Amino acid sequence: MITTLLIIFIIGYLLIASEHVLGINKATFALIMCGALWAVYAVAAHDPNLSEDLVLSLGDTCEIVVFLIGAMTIVELIDRYGGFNIIVRNLRAGNKRSLLWILAFVAFFLSSILDNMTTTIIMVMMLRRMLSDQKERWIFACVIVLAANAGGAWSPIGDITTIMLWMKNYVSSVDLIVNLIIPSIVSVIVPTFIASFMIAPAPMESLNTQDERKGYSLAEHHRKLSILILICGVAGLLFVPVFKATTHLPPYMGILLSLGILWLLTELIVHHYDLDGKIEGRISQVVRNIDMSTILFFLGILMSVAALGQAGILSQLAMWLNDNFHDVYLISGIIGVLSSIVDNVPLVAACMDMYPVATEAAIAASADPAYTALFIGDGLFWHLLTFCAGVGGSLLIIGSAAGVVAMGIEKIPFMWYARRITLLAFAGYLAGIATIWAETFILSI
Repeated sequence: MITTLLIIFIIGYLLIASEHVLGINKATFALIMCGALWAVYAVAAHDPNLSEDLVLSLGDTCEIVVFLIGAMTIVELIDRYGGFNIIVRNLRAGNKRSLLWILAFVAFFLSSILDNMTTTIIMVMMLRRMLSDQKERWIFACVIVLAANAGGAWSPIGDITTIMLWMKNYVSSVDLIVNLIIPSIVSVIVPTFIASFMIAPAPMESLNTQDERKGYSLAEHHRKLSILILICGVAGLLFVPVFKATTHLPPYMGILLSLGILWLLTELIVHHYDLDGKIEGRISQVVRNIDMSTILFFLGILMSVAALGQAGILSQLAMWLNDNFHDVYLISGIIGVLSSIVDNVPLVAACMDMYPVATEAAIAASADPAYTALFIGDGLFWHLLTFCAGVGGSLLIIGSAAGVVAMGIEKIPFMWYARRITLLAFAGYLAGIATIWAETFILSI
């Protein structure tokens, strides 16, 4: 049974990783893999508690899926009302090197609120109005990918992997930000500094004012309305960690509350400004345009990982890593490198099943209490894992959703990225890990 499950999983992942080659959406293979894994386990294991375990796994997965639906709807709503164009039109730089740094840090902080994929779409599409040379745009786009992935690593709502760890209380919002914001900044500064030498310090070109946005924007006619939706949408996203800390309810309840309030606000706006027929300004219309294939991909992949955990494969892998490496820096570093080949979502999901949060009883009973203590909630291992899984995906252009999006928009060749950007990304990756080590060493003195 174990061999069959692993074969299905490996084949499924090869097909998922080949999405851009095959031209078939990766959600297709994730759902097939999910059904096949659970079917094989059900037939071979004869587990009397299978139905109960399946319901529990689905419940845990759906918490994340519901949160993502709410967050993606809010982001789409902001874009629908032209909120992001307010940011775009206020970016100014004296020369191209200055612009590179500005875009890197805008992407870094924007992706801590939005997801890295949405941030990359917004920033790369903006480049088309700023730069005419394609090779230059490739460099800018790649730096944006690095910054967006790093920006998502230190925020509890900045990346699907941080959302997963935060929702399950492996990390808390404040400790995650405090411990990872500096390493994440370092992981952006290092590659951006190197990449700046690939850009001539030439004056900026004239801004191309051709409208390349998603069909419409209120920014020109109702600027205050666009700003209002931008502020309310971002506030709704930022409200979620506060709601969780205050009520101790799961984050999906906070995002649903934010979504409901924004729904009411937009209904009032549509009636007041008589917007029907001009834009689809209602949440009921906006929700049709969220990327449901991404939602279904997460559903399939998380349930697939749950099947491996149910079969005991992940616990065996955790024991092998502990026996052969027994060092959280090495284990997390390897997982980060793997995330450039395999999607970081299933890697983090697997680690969550492989390494349960250590309790005081587990630490006391362990043969190596000091090592086991690194796996407590907000322990060093979980912070390292969050950083490595997020930033490590930048090592290859297909290693993250942000990279795949940039590759598709700008037609960036895989080998061009590998030759020009991979070493830059790896330098930032190692610098960030070294910064985490230095922070831990200083705090331990």
